[in-house]
Amino acid sequence: MSKDRAKESSEEIIAMEDVWFAYRDNPVVEAINLRIYANDFLGIIGPNGGGKTTIFKLILGLLTPDKGRVTINGGDPCEHRTVIGYVPQYRTFDFGFPISVQEMVLMGRLGTIRKPFRKYSNEDHAIVQNCLETMEIVDLRNRQVDQLSGGQQQKVMLARALATEPEVLLLDEPTNHVDVQTGGHFFGLLKELHEKMAVVVISHDIGAISTTIDRIGCMNKRLYLHDSAEITEEMIAESYQCPIDLIAHGVPHRVLQEHHVLERK
Repeated sequence: MSKDRAKESSEEIIAMEDVWFAYRDNPVVEAINLRIYANDFLGIIGPNGGGKTTIFKLILGLLTPDKGRVTINGGDPCEHRTVIGYVPQYRTFDFGFPISVQEMVLMGRLGTIRKPFRKYSNEDHAIVQNCLETMEIVDLRNRQVDQLSGGQQQKVMLARALATEPEVLLLDEPTNHVDVQTGGHFFGLLKELHEKMAVVVISHDIGAISTTIDRIGCMNKRLYLHDSAEITEEMIAESYQCPIDLIAHGVPHRVLQEHHVLERK
């Protein structure tokens, strides 16, 4: 994770400019304009198939826009994505693979190794130790990942992302397959991490999103950004394009006016 947040909070790290992308002529991302700054804590909501995960893949350089431009620190994503810590959707990793917690977190250091076959350094191990402490999983370091609970496995995945010492942390549905209490604790950890890096999280957990992050994005092929975390029925209907009932249990929520795209100066 960033040692001292070298960038000024208003400095841009990621930029997407009029980005379009389609899978086999099926448009999933249209006219996306998004800028992520060093102090950002952004939550993105929207239906399955609405292009949320595709945005992350475009940022990481795993996909190339059909139109438009994506940059990280002003350069090509493939050359600069080492500043991104990425936690993919939970079930994209085979947790049956025989690997310990410490070994998995150490994998986050592979992107920093410039010489082939170089062993992990003392610095690598120190960084991993710090990540294990941050995620409160030091006592699990020698356990096999397939022996852990869903919540513990998610903490390991996040620790691995933190081991890259990112400037921006991208998380795709991080609380899927965990219980409500664990999910709430996880968002609390993200709030603490935001003190050191930008955080962008895709989630269906609207309650946690609205009470944790700083601004919200509604995504369904097109992205509508709001400079606050208020979520209204109108926003949900616009994103999901079908009737949605919102039920809040003791969750404070505020009111936004109609959608409009905001551009930071």
